[in-house]
Amino acid sequence: MTHAIQAGTTIRQLLAALPLDPLENRILLCHALGMSRVALITQSERTLDEDEAARLGALVRRRLAGEPIAYIVGEREFFGLSFRVGPGVLIPRPDTELIVELSLERLPPRGRLLDMGTGSGAIAVACAHSRRDASVTALDLSEDALAIARANAAANGAQVRFLRSDWFAGVQGERFELIASNPPYIAAGDAHLSQGDLRFEPVGALTDHADGLSALRNIVEGAPEHLEAGGWLLLEHGYDQAGAVRALLAARGFLDVQSWRDLAGIERVSGGRLS
Repeated sequence: MTHAIQAGTTIRQLLAALPLDPLENRILLCHALGMSRVALITQSERTLDEDEAARLGALVRRRLAGEPIAYIVGEREFFGLSFRVGPGVLIPRPDTELIVELSLERLPPRGRLLDMGTGSGAIAVACAHSRRDASVTALDLSEDALAIARANAAANGAQVRFLRSDWFAGVQGERFELIASNPPYIAAGDAHLSQGDLRFEPVGALTDHADGLSALRNIVEGAPEHLEAGGWLLLEHGYDQAGAVRALLAARGFLDVQSWRDLAGIERVSGGRLS
């Protein structure tokens, strides 16, 4: 079953026999057959034809080789929205919804928000979709990432200004009420880079090729020149970096410096307010 899925096999049989976890089995079946999850149940005795069996078999082999399920199906849900993803961008993760929630709580009416290193556009698009009054700008150095982010904004009806920029270079002279970023924060040589989905994701979006804090340092250092008085800087970081990021924020003069925990109880976002 792992290498050759036979035509004539029913959906019910496949759901029981495919070698992945049950959720991934359902996702790949839906994708291969163009069916909803409800249809998998209501049409459980439907059989696959040869083309469908070959298509599903190819998808299963890619997953067994370790390719992320989001890249295989080309999308991932984030903050209740559907995001197109591909090898040029990180896969949006539930942990990152925390920085969206914190941003929405702190962004004033008609506020200006800057998302740095936007990738698929997850943070910027989710914020712009939730706050139609806001002015949202998103930066990335990668043209491939920006193309995906623009497509995601259009697909979700979100108004976002996208700029190709090396951190703050593209917004000289501009100020915002809130800056949010999920920058590369895995240290060079970290074992996680060679494990699981991370093996397939763009390495430059995962690691700063240094100690894991260089991008965070750059953002903290430059943010005061681009924040209005009282504006917030919010940064997603690694599971063990909260103390270091709080120290960077405090040293740069930010007030109300604190960290917030994700659903797993890990300090995932740290931030502060410009005096």
